[in-house]
Amino acid sequence: MPRFRAIIPIDDYVLDVLMRDIVGHDRQPAAYLVYLYLYGQAARAKWKPVAASLRALAETTGLSKSAVQTALELLRCRKLIETTSAYSTAMPKHRVLRHWR
Repeated sequence: MPRFRAIIPIDDYVLDVLMRDIVGHDRQPAAYLVYLYLYGQAARAKWKPVAASLRALAETTGLSKSAVQTALELLRCRKLIETTSAYSTAMPKHRVLRHWR
């Protein structure tokens, strides 16, 4: 039995435009990896916010915590995600935004 049973469709925009924009223009491949991870998790959760700390994102993507932090800042600045937290030390929830839809 395969480990992964669900196929997650990815919008053409993410592959054709966003990758070229973030990786090529902004020179931030880490931001693209973080976005892809959050996109996949959000799709599995029916587009609910994804609870993930810097450490968890770093471990799952193979990036450093500082690279993830920089990536999240870029994604928030480009309005690709929204991050909320109940209080300062709570685990942040990241909502994936798809403005092209």
